[in-house]
Amino acid sequence: MKRVLFFLGQLDDRDLEWMIQNGQKIELKTGQTLIQKGNYVDSLYILLSGQLSVCSNEIDGEEVALLGAGEVIGEMSFLESRPPSVSVISKKTAVVYKISRNVIELRLSSNPDFKANFYYSLALFLSNRLRKTTDRLGYGIPEEEDLIDTKVLDVVSQAGARFGQILNKFSEVKLSVNY
Repeated sequence: MKRVLFFLGQLDDRDLEWMIQNGQKIELKTGQTLIQKGNYVDSLYILLSGQLSVCSNEIDGEEVALLGAGEVIGEMSFLESRPPSVSVISKKTAVVYKISRNVIELRLSSNPDFKANFYYSLALFLSNRLRKTTDRLGYGIPEEEDLIDTKVLDVVSQAGARFGQILNKFSEVKLSVNY
């Protein structure tokens, strides 16, 4: 859950409202593929509930990671415009917030404040993910694993409330897409 706080904590209320209005909720049944290795990703996702498995190969692939609520998915392909090197498959029924790459890119090109905040939030998110991976590989300092930069900590409460807004908004909306 902490990772979405890095992302949402750097956006302002207008940006969050814009995201809510321009995204949609999708539901994945157990075993359904959200992202397929090698296929272009056209959206950015936030896992609202359930579990997703990151696999090196869709069929009998090794599980690289297990994702829970609050994870941001598709961010690497968004930044690099390259197809993903892994597949993401629902391990349990999952509800995901989805916002189109095209919609985000229009906002980025027309709003410099959003652009700065959006890319900074992705940088914080990816930095945290890399730190966790480094720790898991045995190169980190275990007692520092859960430390959060005080600048980031200042916005954690607000980010939690923003994630709550997304959850509340999409609990009221019918599912619009099934994979």
